[in-house]
Amino acid sequence: MLHSGPPTQRFTKRSLVTVSHAIEEAALATAEDGPLVVIALFQRMPYFTRELARYRRIAAGAAVTVVGLVGETPPELPAGAYGVALDDVEELAREWSVVALTPRFGATLVARDRREVEAAVTLEAGRLFDGRWGFRRDEALHEVVRLRDRLADRLPATALATVDQVLDRVRHLPATPGESRAEAGLRLMAARAERARRAASATTRDGEPSEVGLVDEPTLRRWTGLDGVTASGTLPVALVGVRVAEPTGTPERFGRRSTARETQAVIGALTAPLRPVDRAVRLAGDEYLLVLPAVTEEEALAVAARVHAELAGLARSFPFVAYAVHAAVTVTDQRPLPVADVRHAVEWAAREQVPVATVAREPVTAGHR
Repeated sequence: MLHSGPPTQRFTKRSLVTVSHAIEEAALATAEDGPLVVIALFQRMPYFTRELARYRRIAAGAAVTVVGLVGETPPELPAGAYGVALDDVEELAREWSVVALTPRFGATLVARDRREVEAAVTLEAGRLFDGRWGFRRDEALHEVVRLRDRLADRLPATALATVDQVLDRVRHLPATPGESRAEAGLRLMAARAERARRAASATTRDGEPSEVGLVDEPTLRRWTGLDGVTASGTLPVALVGVRVAEPTGTPERFGRRSTARETQAVIGALTAPLRPVDRAVRLAGDEYLLVLPAVTEEEALAVAARVHAELAGLARSFPFVAYAVHAAVTVTDQRPLPVADVRHAVEWAAREQVPVATVAREPVTAGHR
């Protein structure tokens, strides 16, 4: 839940990481402004593991550092740092927040995961959050109080006492004049940097489909985050496996040009239902995979039904070709994506002559990466 403060805005995951790093750098800077409290919520362990060295440095200089993760506590934090395990169903599990507070300084980032995505070079980069950020001490004070109260039953008495001591000192000192001026400049730089990033993204096709509407498997691997940092339990993704085979006894056709036209028509039918955020890949000669972020099983089944209809409609253009189409659908929070399970389900559907099979959604365990 987002509280009073600057207006809420829409962030991509990439933007969140940039703001997080800015606040963390401020926390690492040397300043004679009193004891420092840092509280950070990172959702899942893989996201924090990338920042572990940075937080060891922060913890070494702070009066108290608190890191919250779903189901796990961070490893090997120094004295004065405390890990908190969050329940997957509580509100804080969907927060990406970083707060730094001293008696003279404050910075906040508070964002809530929408479990949606926009088109970007990777799924992670395009994840969407609603939130706000700022560099004002009293807003940071408000957030530290909120998070302290929400996490109080999971922090030791020594940590709570240290946080309370810092809060007491903050309340007895006025905020630094001129905060709004500095923040206005930061917001201008951030807005221009974001516009420049979006303009640059619009001119690149990294991770985008080729002219025929497909990406290759290495591109899909990069886009889904297997070569970077990703985590289970955050963004739901639907997988639609499709096998497009010609039935036994189909008349043999002549000429490569005819076969190429039919192949392009099949790919066109498969990719017709896709949005800009979706991807399609050819796994084998007659086997394809559609990857649909942030959709429900019902929506994924509707896509599978439309693919069936589009492929059936090819008979009007290619009257001597009747494709046997079988599909399997699942919606998953798992990373890596369970592509093998979907392929097995497609094989079963083809063997049993089932038009569309569904694969049960597996629960995400806290430690799954």
